[in-house]
Amino acid sequence: MSDNKFNFCPNCGGKNIEYRNGKKWFCPDCQFDLYNNVASATGAVIYDSNNTVLFEVRAKNPRKGFLALPGGFTDRDETAEEAVVRECAEETGYKISEVKYLCSFPNDYEYRGIAYKTCDLFFAVKLPDGTSVQELIKQLSNEKSEVVSFEAHKIESEADVENLPLAFSSANKALKKWLSEKA
Repeated sequence: MSDNKFNFCPNCGGKNIEYRNGKKWFCPDCQFDLYNNVASATGAVIYDSNNTVLFEVRAKNPRKGFLALPGGFTDRDETAEEAVVRECAEETGYKISEVKYLCSFPNDYEYRGIAYKTCDLFFAVKLPDGTSVQELIKQLSNEKSEVVSFEAHKIESEADVENLPLAFSSANKALKKWLSEKA
């Protein structure tokens, strides 16, 4: 992933914009600073008592057609917990209630030629006893612009995680963390 490049200052239109230390753009003409801050995103490891996990097949880039955990970007003035509940409801139609913080990992998210750095916060969501991910999938309604379909995959080893066509490296790491905490 390459650094984002601006040809013009977004404040004054000057052509001398500089990208400094991988952290900010600076315009020496008007002294404008634009920081390249990290965005926060969330993901939910929704699982049942058989260690079967819910996945979405992504409907759009980046990584269209690959598997992802339900979740998405945090909105302004929203906690990570609120974001994961909202995103899951939007993408799946399923309203999760009890979330347990699992871990966070940095991630690269390239969209339409712009490189975003994210900090992905993951939460574990255990389905009620007697409810399987396969049964849950029958009840879900996908947000068609975000999700093609849903899949259930049993995760019992790191090899199971490695064999999944995951969209993002942070999800790979989060699933391994989830697995290690279940052991």
